[in-house]
Amino acid sequence: MKTVTILGSTGSIGCSTIDLLLAAPDKFRVLALVGNRNGARLAEQARALNAAWAVCAEPDQYATLKEALADTQTQVACGPEAVLEAARLGADWTMAAITGVAGLAPTLAAAEAGKTVALANKEALVSAGDVMLRAVAAAGATLLPVDSEHNAIFQAMAGSPARSLDKIILTASGGPFRLATREAMAAAGPEAALRHPVWSMGAKITIDSATLFNKGLEVIEAARLFNLPSERIEVLVHPQSIVHGMACFSDGSVLAQMGAPDMRIPIAHTLAWPDRLATTSPRLDLVQAAKLEFFPPDEVRFPALRLARQALRAGGGSPTILNAANEVAVAAFLRRRIGFLDIAAMVEAVLDRLGPRPADTLEQVMGLDAEARRCALGLEAAKAA
Repeated sequence: MKTVTILGSTGSIGCSTIDLLLAAPDKFRVLALVGNRNGARLAEQARALNAAWAVCAEPDQYATLKEALADTQTQVACGPEAVLEAARLGADWTMAAITGVAGLAPTLAAAEAGKTVALANKEALVSAGDVMLRAVAAAGATLLPVDSEHNAIFQAMAGSPARSLDKIILTASGGPFRLATREAMAAAGPEAALRHPVWSMGAKITIDSATLFNKGLEVIEAARLFNLPSERIEVLVHPQSIVHGMACFSDGSVLAQMGAPDMRIPIAHTLAWPDRLATTSPRLDLVQAAKLEFFPPDEVRFPALRLARQALRAGGGSPTILNAANEVAVAAFLRRRIGFLDIAAMVEAVLDRLGPRPADTLEQVMGLDAEARRCALGLEAAKAA
C-alpha cells in the first residue's frame, strides 16, 4: 500500500484528496493529516482514514483533537514543529496543499525526504523556486504538479522529450469580470469578485482568479516546473474551462488535456502516477459543451499577468515580493480596505519600492516575504486613511 501524508487536509484540495482516498481504502495508508485551525474537521478525517497522526498547526486545537480521537490509535500533535515533523515522516506520496508562505517550510521538508511531492502550493515555486528545486534535486525527490493547468501540461508532455517543445499554453476561465469594464471592476466588492463562474475554491484563490494574479503566479510556476522562459509560456482565456493546458511541439502538433472542472482529476493523476486511479468525477460531454472558445487576455484591464512576467524576468526575489504583496492586497480587499483595482496597483508599488533582491535560501525568502508584507501593509494603511 502506498503511504500518504496530506499537508493542508482541511482545505479544499485536502478534502478532495480525502474523497479519493476514502474511495480506494485498499490502495493507500495514511501516515499523517495536517490541518491549520479546524481541529473538529481534522479529527473526523483522521477517524475516517485511520490516520497514524493528526497534526494541527494551531496549538490551541490540541485539546479538541485529543478528546475527539481518544478512542482511536491516532496520535495527536499541534504546533509548527509538529507540522514539520509530519512532513518529514517519509510518506511515499505527500500532498503539499498548505496555502501561502506558511506551506514553504513543510513542503521543503517533504521534498527533502526524497519521495513524491504532489504540489498544490504555488508559493513553493513562486516565492522559493530556486530553493525548492535545489532541494528536490539533492534529495532525488519527484515533484508532480497538482494545479489543473500544470498537471495538464505534464500529462500532455508525457513521453515527449523537452527539446521537442515549442511552447506551452495555460488556460484561464477569465473569472467573474471577464467581460466587465474597468469602471465596473473599480466599483466591485468582495461578493462580486467571489462569484467564480466555473470553479469552487477558497476565497484567496478565487480573488486571484478574478484579478488573473492566479494565472500570473502559474506562469512563474510553469517556468520553474518546465524550465521555460516567459516568452514560451502563453496564456489564453477559455471560459468553458474544459481545456486545462496545451503543449505545442516543434512538428506542429498540439496536445491538449481536457476534462470537467473538477480538482479530483489532477489530484488522482498525481496520486496514482504513473498509473491511473478511477474517480467519480463528471465525464466530459463535448456535445453538451457545444463550443470551445479562446481569447487573448486583456493586460490593460488585468495587469497582473504583466506584473508576474516582469517579476519572472527580473528573477531573484522579485516573485517572492510579488506573491507577498498580492497576499496582503487580497486580504485588504476582502476586508474592504481597498478597491478591486487597487490590488494590482498595490503589488506594482511594492515591486517598484523594493526592487530585485536575492532569494537564495529559505531564510532570505522568508525575510524578503516579511519585508514585502510590511511595505504592502504600509500602503494599505495609507490608502485607508
